[in-house]
Amino acid sequence: MNGLTLVGLTIAVLLIAYVFYGRWLVKTWGIDENARTPAWRFEDGQDFAPASRFTVFAHQFSSVTGAGPVTGPIIAAMFGWVPAFLWLLIGGIFFGAVQDFTALYASVKNDGKSMGFLIERYVGKTGRRLFLLFCWLFTLLVIAAFSDIITGTFNGFTADGGQNTPGAAAGSISLLYIFVAMAFGFFIRRVKPGEGFKLLVGVALIIGMLVLGILNPLYLDVAKWRYVVFAYCFIASVLPMWMLMQPRDYLSSFLLLGMVAGGVIGVLVTNPSISEMPAFVGFTVKGQPLFPILFITIACGAVSGFHSLVSSGTSSKSISNERDMLPVGYGSMIVETLLGVVSLVIACSVAQGGALPAGKTPFQIFAGAVGGFFTMFGLPQNVSVAIMTMCVSALAMTTIDSVARIGRMSLQELLAPSEGHEMGALAKLISNNIVATVLTLALSYALCLAGYMSIWPLFGAANQLLSALVLVSLAVFLRVTGRKGWMLYVPMTFMFVVTMSALVISVYGICSKLMNGGFVFMVDGLQLIIALALMTLAVLVVSHCGRELVTGRVEGSGAAAD
Repeated sequence: MNGLTLVGLTIAVLLIAYVFYGRWLVKTWGIDENARTPAWRFEDGQDFAPASRFTVFAHQFSSVTGAGPVTGPIIAAMFGWVPAFLWLLIGGIFFGAVQDFTALYASVKNDGKSMGFLIERYVGKTGRRLFLLFCWLFTLLVIAAFSDIITGTFNGFTADGGQNTPGAAAGSISLLYIFVAMAFGFFIRRVKPGEGFKLLVGVALIIGMLVLGILNPLYLDVAKWRYVVFAYCFIASVLPMWMLMQPRDYLSSFLLLGMVAGGVIGVLVTNPSISEMPAFVGFTVKGQPLFPILFITIACGAVSGFHSLVSSGTSSKSISNERDMLPVGYGSMIVETLLGVVSLVIACSVAQGGALPAGKTPFQIFAGAVGGFFTMFGLPQNVSVAIMTMCVSALAMTTIDSVARIGRMSLQELLAPSEGHEMGALAKLISNNIVATVLTLALSYALCLAGYMSIWPLFGAANQLLSALVLVSLAVFLRVTGRKGWMLYVPMTFMFVVTMSALVISVYGICSKLMNGGFVFMVDGLQLIIALALMTLAVLVVSHCGRELVTGRVEGSGAAAD
């Protein structure tokens, strides 16, 4: 088997899925192209901000395409490329893309409300609070895991004390991105340029930042970069969408799509062999069972609960026309699945004797291989690797800014009083944008100290469990509103069984450390508390949603009672 065949087959299957299955979902549930979307009806300059189809796609794709599609498939390759490839395709088409589109669809049809408020309307107040608490705890894991990946990538020094120029250059470019994106946001808001002119300005800014960053690498260690990354998360959480996140995601989308295109073109031109990586290694590898570890390791490339928070938390508030929901929701996930397959092919192509290069992170493996492809166009190796390092780190950067905002909003929604009740003094203080953000980031920082390899299994399990909860909640929405929802039943059941099994394994591992004297409370203790809380909340949410799924009423008979 070679990489060209695998990527070519993937592109064909994903296109067919989008054209036929995606459009069938739209036809089955119905859209109104003449309806005024929430972005227009509630435009406030803060969260609701109507934008073009490509701008919203750029935000959705940039936000959801985090470290997962690169990191997950490369780690999962330890089971062999066949199981990883099959799950990427099946999960991406029938699980992930359906979830992302349905969450966006449900939110737009309900005034741009988040998943928490959707659950309150169609399941009840108790279900909403349980879900929001789950979401908030989950955002802590996302910020911690991805921040650690970013700081490790930007680290200006190697293990032996030498200089890591590609990482330092990528860090320098990322800092420039923050300030340039803010300037670009003001430019768009004041000048209101056409799409063509905005595109030209955006491309020029990207080129300028790449050149300046590569010429002026910033050599900081992991600890200093950690402070910088969390400071950025704070800013992204409290600033209006138009000022930082929308322009940053717009600019980042060119890098990310260019990276995907570069990877695909590189595979098509070089046609790398993947024969060094076995098709199937075994059902247990390095003490890890294929079920459920494969499914929580690949995560974002196939299905990710976090995506639903972006779909219903930010993207739904920017959709200008309902017809944009399919390319934004379903389409962005399809592209992410393609990136996952490309990452898998690249990892297998550099394997030696069935093993990946030792001492390198998945990001370094991916960036080095794709950077090598770009040398075909005359770019020096160090420049191409620096650009690719920036591209893959942008995956994580454009995720943590969204998740920091979503974490803040989840906490605020959790503390919001029921109708007819007033918010208490303490709840009002914590609900302040700054206080809610600081509290979210402080706990995430403590988790970040454990390192992403310690957090990743728990993050993956929580991420997929969130997907199960979202799918069952969306199934309730479809049933209550008189729409067909049977296509969600298998995905929601499978993901719940997989992720609860994985969380049990994680809890067992943490408890083993406790018994063997290697337990550190601020790291392992916090993980244990979160894991047990997630399992408990998941069971409660599913019980609430499952009961409503069986007895749910058609819309028009009133909202579901608590």
